[in-house]
Amino acid sequence: MSMLVETKARVGVFAIALGAYLPQFPSLVPEFQAQYEQFKTMIPDTVELVDGGIVTTKELSQAAGDKFRAADVDLVILQLLTYATSYNMLPAVRDLDVPVVLVNVQKLRAPDYENTDTAKWLGELYACGAVGEMVADLERAGKRHAVITGVVEGGDPVVEAEINDWCKAAQVRRRFRDTNLAQIGRPYPGMMDLYIDETNLYHRMWLYTKQFDWEKMWAIADNITDEAVIRAKAQEILDTFDIEGGGTVEKVWEMARYVVAFEQWVKDEKIAFIASHYDGFAQGKAGVLDSMLIPAFSMLIKQGVACAVEGDIKVSMAMSILKTISGQGQLSEMYSIDFDKDICIIGHSGSGDAAISVKKPTMKIVPVFHGKTGGGYLTQFYPHLGPVTYLGITQDKDGHFKFVVAEGVNEEGPIFTFGDTNMRTRFTCGAREFVNRWSEAGPTHHMAAASGRHIDTILKVAEIFNVPVDVITR
Repeated sequence: MSMLVETKARVGVFAIALGAYLPQFPSLVPEFQAQYEQFKTMIPDTVELVDGGIVTTKELSQAAGDKFRAADVDLVILQLLTYATSYNMLPAVRDLDVPVVLVNVQKLRAPDYENTDTAKWLGELYACGAVGEMVADLERAGKRHAVITGVVEGGDPVVEAEINDWCKAAQVRRRFRDTNLAQIGRPYPGMMDLYIDETNLYHRMWLYTKQFDWEKMWAIADNITDEAVIRAKAQEILDTFDIEGGGTVEKVWEMARYVVAFEQWVKDEKIAFIASHYDGFAQGKAGVLDSMLIPAFSMLIKQGVACAVEGDIKVSMAMSILKTISGQGQLSEMYSIDFDKDICIIGHSGSGDAAISVKKPTMKIVPVFHGKTGGGYLTQFYPHLGPVTYLGITQDKDGHFKFVVAEGVNEEGPIFTFGDTNMRTRFTCGAREFVNRWSEAGPTHHMAAASGRHIDTILKVAEIFNVPVDVITR
């Protein structure tokens, strides 16, 4: 998935074996080298691999740790080649605040019992007694950890899927760390669930906030004059949306200018998150920009920039997490309950993610936006049917963040047609119980949605960020 602002997770990888075995069984050296080389090919090339090598002594472990710290790795993946003492591991991870994933893969599927000597057992058939030792010491060091057990011979899709999942989760950390959040204006007045302390956000979630004034944004497209570029962007808007009453390049020309300007601004400022709300008089240039923000921001969401309405920083983070791990991130909130059918109607007005739409999203002009200043273009998206995941991000009384997640199924049936994206979601616990449980978790009134089942990956993201998760229903 191409993002306007690219980042690449950095994953520290190393392997451990007990140094005492190597002079005793010289055949183990080439054996372990070959196994480690093969193991590194299991790390997807979507991440940058920081190689700590094969560690057999405390000194080599310290050297790996220096390398991981210098690279500011987002995650550590450790291959357990055979038995090793935990001092081979601890110096490499002692000063890091990221999870350590212990990969315990045995080379051969099963022993040839008659023909296995000590070297073959230690080299190819040791599924590793040291895993418990590593976890015991990671626990005592206050480190987060996970264990993956599997086999090399014949391939192991479970191990591969888990490693891929962890790398996706690591990419979320890198995205939060390397990019910025643009706050334009302030949250919708009185939505105190959305209010946030941006310094706390930086300390706890590594996300830096850049503040922008609307007065600056009104002039953002003033220097966009290249007609070929504007025309190409106008065509892209027409390709993305069905416009009520028919769309032409001329009709969306101004909008295209603003989209070009916003894309340039996003790249210049390294922005991957936008939380905006405008509460002015929507006259003159302010009115022109305000009227077309929804489709303009939808064009940014399509390219991986999480644009949240009502100034909601927390939901922009949730949208970004889902977009990063699944390719989709749609802002939504509870709309309505159909008690006859026992389903929740969930949706939101405003910008949306074309990637979640099963048919071409529609755009229409309305004289009045509901609950906010002005009028202009509304967009409606038509989310995929089938499994769906919801993610909310909230805070406790001490400012600690918490994830709230649920999985449901989007069903066929009538939806509202007044211009807002909405979906019919069935939950295994029933609509009434879902609303109770979800609300009891205090998730704020916004959440992000993506089609598919993503709770397992979100749990890994939460492990990397060291935040708790309320799983409401699966």
